Amino acid sequence: MMVQLRRFLLLVFSIFVLSGALSAYQSDSSRTVTVISVSGTIGPTVTSYIERGLDFARDNEHEALIIKLDTPGGLLSSTMDIVQLMLASKLPIAVYVSPEGANAGSAGTFISMAAHIAAMAPTTTIGAASPVSMQGGEMDTVMQKKLFSFTENFIQNIAEKRDRNAEWAISAVQDGEALTAKEALELNVIDIIASDLNDLLSQMDGRVIEGDSLLTKNATIVNLEKSLAENFFSFILLPEIMLILTLIAIYGIVGEVTNPGAIIPGVAGVIALILLLYGVSSMPINVAGFILIGFAIALFVAEAFTPSFGILLTGGAISFFLGALMLFQDLPDNMQISWYWLVPATLLTMLFFSLIAIAGIKAQFRPNRSGLESHIGKTAKVIDAVSSDSGRIDFAGEYWNARSENNIPKGENCEIVGFTGLICHVKSVTQKI
Repeated sequence: MMVQLRRFLLLVFSIFVLSGALSAYQSDSSRTVTVISVSGTIGPTVTSYIERGLDFARDNEHEALIIKLDTPGGLLSSTMDIVQLMLASKLPIAVYVSPEGANAGSAGTFISMAAHIAAMAPTTTIGAASPVSMQGGEMDTVMQKKLFSFTENFIQNIAEKRDRNAEWAISAVQDGEALTAKEALELNVIDIIASDLNDLLSQMDGRVIEGDSLLTKNATIVNLEKSLAENFFSFILLPEIMLILTLIAIYGIVGEVTNPGAIIPGVAGVIALILLLYGVSSMPINVAGFILIGFAIALFVAEAFTPSFGILLTGGAISFFLGALMLFQDLPDNMQISWYWLVPATLLTMLFFSLIAIAGIKAQFRPNRSGLESHIGKTAKVIDAVSSDSGRIDFAGEYWNARSENNIPKGENCEIVGFTGLICHVKSVTQKI
């Protein structure tokens, strides 16, 4: 009897334990996390993508937002916006430097350290956060000192806010130091080394973030991809694409001016110009570069009216090249445009203006070669004295009724100045203007 009772109690206990384990598993598996993937340069569209990911996870009451990160760096302004979003978020955010071989360089260091949970995959790196690689361009000593001081304080505040190694964070800015995943974990720069997302979710489980314990083990993963608009604007913010837009805007608008009524060049030029202005408003474009490009166009146009034997054309090409080079000099090193793009673009622009645009501009100012307007400026002989009321002239073997503001005697020569219907307006060739 006692044996049977013990067996019964053991069975009840086993069922209870299994039910609890199953309940816990179901509870965990019912949890959901949002995952977004950020790769490449940090810019305005990445800020928009992360903000949308936060809103999506928050609106759907997901357990956390995980940012898979692989970046060489990016714009300081965009990095600051992202860090502010992350520090203000009550929703747990984990930054996972992944896949293996990925890098959280420069701007990525700031973003990783601003997360509630910072994680890295094996064989990844973090660091090299000097502001030179983040902001780009040449800086004088005073400006460099100010920028370094600001970024050091900025990353120190982030590290202290998240209880991470502030001393190393400052050295990443001052000396450009970088760490492997193992070194970063040992120095309290990150919290977790995870081989994949499931491993990360298991290690995140149970951690207390913003006063709540995370339940992420066996959680459902929802991947939030970039929208069509985010992909499109990321594409047009590439320096190479912005240079192409600049060329299309120039060629299209000049093409429409030199060939009125063509429509397609003008429409393409205006659309390219609008997209270019969007890029200029979103990126730290150098204004001096735009001025030099504008000066280059002025020199190209002047070539059409000045017998400079190519001097103005050459000067315009040099001005265009320097302008395009300066246009993107305020961007990080990895975002600056290469000479492999600049040289062909300069040669193509020089060829366009020398063969097409200049010919079109000259054509707009040539005398008319057909119709009555083609006779304006030519000389005729007065057959009957011409006055403001009557008169006749002989031009190219034809008699025309003529009028003139000043009387012109018979037999004198006159110059044709215009036509009104079948009336020819003339003036004396000796008449002073």
